[in-house]
Amino acid sequence: EMLERVLLSGRGSDKETWHFELSLKDSGLTYQPGDSLAVRPKNSPDVVESVLAAVGLDGAATVATEEGGTRKLSAALQDECDITGLSRAVLGKVQELAGSSELAELLSDGAKDRYKQWTDGRQIVDALEKFPPKGITAEQLVGLFRKLPPRLYSIASSPLAHPGEVHVTVAAVRYQTLGRARHGVASTWLSDLVGKGERVPVFVQPNKNFRLPKDNDAPVIMIGPGTGIAPLRAFVEHRAALGAKGRNWLFFGDRHYSHDFLYQLEWQQYLKNGVLTRLDVAFSRDQPEKVYVQHRIAERSREIYAWLRDGAYIYVCGDASRMAADVNDALISVYHEEGGLSQEAAKAEVDALRKSGRYQRDVY
Repeated sequence: EMLERVLLSGRGSDKETWHFELSLKDSGLTYQPGDSLAVRPKNSPDVVESVLAAVGLDGAATVATEEGGTRKLSAALQDECDITGLSRAVLGKVQELAGSSELAELLSDGAKDRYKQWTDGRQIVDALEKFPPKGITAEQLVGLFRKLPPRLYSIASSPLAHPGEVHVTVAAVRYQTLGRARHGVASTWLSDLVGKGERVPVFVQPNKNFRLPKDNDAPVIMIGPGTGIAPLRAFVEHRAALGAKGRNWLFFGDRHYSHDFLYQLEWQQYLKNGVLTRLDVAFSRDQPEKVYVQHRIAERSREIYAWLRDGAYIYVCGDASRMAADVNDALISVYHEEGGLSQEAAKAEVDALRKSGRYQRDVY
């Protein structure tokens, strides 16, 4: 059951980040900090309607279920099918039904660049409108799609701090391409369509490679910009609930201090009561030059090196495409500059941290 929904972003933010609290009462589900919550979303009714309109079918038509019964086509599209993600497999099925020579050419081996260019920014509905399958049946339409996959969100709570609950931090994805408003399936289902008191289908996805140290006295350095803060909130809550004596240092980054400082009051309280030893922030758009968490790491390299020599564990969560690599390079520079090591030796030290379990990442 959805217990609470809180918009974390300030009114002037160009992002939309939510905090959701779900009840685990009578579910039998348990989790540890570092695990993920898998959400089984539903497609937005407006996206279902656009797909039905593109192929000229009535949502009241029926399709067979795996159990041997029938259900409405609109319900099957909403609950079971990935009706947005455009893939070569889906386009191949569309081509078979549409008999389009233009689409066949687009899917040919010699048109890979053109295929990539055409599919960029498009969803399945765009393909169905461009290459309408002739005389498609309700069963054939459902057969075009893969099953709607669950979405995984890093858990943002400690079971000790919030018994019987699980929290997640979700950025609602909204954008425009080709003159059409688009939105993330799960993120906007949670933010727009699930109200307090309604139920959300979920399961726990354990992550044994993202765990707090067993030694409660070990120092911990946590780096999590944006929604990457989620599991780090769980870590801090858990260490506070355990009464762990180890020092905790948090690096957080986002765009604007005034709009995007996620969980700001909690971090300030943890600093005040000593649970957080240090907090360093990087708000990239608050000054002419962009400042990110890796820049703060470089500025604090001497202190970070001292913590590492004291046995600190490092946790990184967030964007895999750029942030994680930049942070990794910054950690190599810490060993290079403060330890007087060559680049190769410094990289070997960081690799050794990872192999020993003292450097863990949850990136996506």
